Amino acid sequence: MKLGSICLVLHAHLPFVRHPEHEDMMEERWLFEAITETYIPLLDAFEQLHRAGVDFRITMSLTPPLTTMLSDPLLQERYARHLGQLIELAEKELDRTRHEPEFQRTAQMYYHKFQGVRHLFEHEYQRHIVRGFRRFQDLGKLEVMTCCATHGYLPLMELYRPAVRAQIEVAVRDYERQFGRSPRGIWLSECAYNPGDDAVLADYGLRYFFTDAHGILHAQPRPKYGVFAPIRCPSGVCAFGRDLESSKQVWSAEEGYPGDPDYREFYRDIGFDLDLDYVRPYIHESGIRLNTGIKYHRITGRQSVEKAAYDPQQALDRAATHAGHFLWCREKQVEHLHSLMGSRNPIIVSPYDAELFGHWWYEGPDFLRLLLAKVACDSTTLDLVTPSEYLERESCIQPASPSASSWGHKGYHEVWLEGSNDWIYRHLHKAAERMIELADRYPQTEGTLRRALNQAARELLLAQSSDWAFIMKTGTTVPYAVKRTKDHCHRFTRLYEEISGNRIDESWLQDLESRDNIFPEIDYRVYCSR
Repeated sequence: MKLGSICLVLHAHLPFVRHPEHEDMMEERWLFEAITETYIPLLDAFEQLHRAGVDFRITMSLTPPLTTMLSDPLLQERYARHLGQLIELAEKELDRTRHEPEFQRTAQMYYHKFQGVRHLFEHEYQRHIVRGFRRFQDLGKLEVMTCCATHGYLPLMELYRPAVRAQIEVAVRDYERQFGRSPRGIWLSECAYNPGDDAVLADYGLRYFFTDAHGILHAQPRPKYGVFAPIRCPSGVCAFGRDLESSKQVWSAEEGYPGDPDYREFYRDIGFDLDLDYVRPYIHESGIRLNTGIKYHRITGRQSVEKAAYDPQQALDRAATHAGHFLWCREKQVEHLHSLMGSRNPIIVSPYDAELFGHWWYEGPDFLRLLLAKVACDSTTLDLVTPSEYLERESCIQPASPSASSWGHKGYHEVWLEGSNDWIYRHLHKAAERMIELADRYPQTEGTLRRALNQAARELLLAQSSDWAFIMKTGTTVPYAVKRTKDHCHRFTRLYEEISGNRIDESWLQDLESRDNIFPEIDYRVYCSR
């Protein structure tokens, strides 16, 4: 009899970035890098475990913007071209480093890895890698959750409840289209919970969601078992709380595993290090230097000016050590918790951004593969579990109401509502008010008017993406985030005015439908107030 369970959760999300009007759009590389470094390596790790007969369990959210982009023929074609360029660059690197033995082995690693990624992308999954995740869900190894339709930040939509409902309903319907079944759980965007939103989740058959630790610890009444058991909301939907100890052990670049000196250094990339003429064909067409994904140095140490050469085998060995250490820590944690909780076995919920594994922490997929194998095959204390499996076997769950919370800095809403981004909400609120007005005004319609109403709903949803406010706060690609927010608000406003004035520009509408083509089956009536 195991003493407790661990629920590993990966949140896979990218904002909807698709620009058919530009041949080489820099921000589309966010997706391409994530496919190469995170999504396909994760699928490869799952495949290795499955072939070895390991009965693993893991939970992932795949957001609607991400699954839409992964399924889009234009982006699939552009990714295939991008991957071909990577392989060409890796071939050149084999020749360039032939007299540098400290780099040659790493160059060979990249060449073989990129070839393997292309084989999986083109032949195993026929460019549709969502099918790969669906396959492991059908095998019972992976539980795929949905997320808010465009990663909208629900607590800041409270003024217009139909907008909250639309984010959930559109997400659920899109999940059904992609995965052929209804979702059991949801990852609320930014892990942000607003009291009462669980009632909307219940209306769409969702059984659980996640909050940060304080969302559970500040619940009313106070939960007996803290974050080590879910609570049942008044709606019947269950809330799982994040375990801070296990999260920090992996998440933190300062104190966690990813900062180990043996691991690959993220910031030293040949796109910046090598001669511009050499890398020019593989960076942006404007000549702006970019990460290529080929990096030859290890972290070495925070005080080190010169970075030592990366050793792939040494890094893999370190990942195995860290996987063993993580398991040992969780076993000791569970043993202690079990002694305090009596008959109730604790569950440790460890959620992370999926892109941490592979993109930011290059060895992350290997760490996960080794950890899943160790827990499944070696641990006599812990078992791997998905939220649905846990709820099926634990019938007695304490009723309580979680508190407002998020997993952003300081734990509430400040990241998405502060001086750099507060200007967006007057526009988002007005657009939501107008969308509800349109849906109520036109309860039944067909033809061009219906298309325009559906597109207005898409533009509002895209404007509501929490990614834009987050980027403005963190100061990364701020001009792009500002432009995207303004573009979608302007498009929505023009659609609203054309619909209200009965003068829809059909050619412009057709262009919008082609460009912002997310949610092909959307029904604008999700915004009806009745």
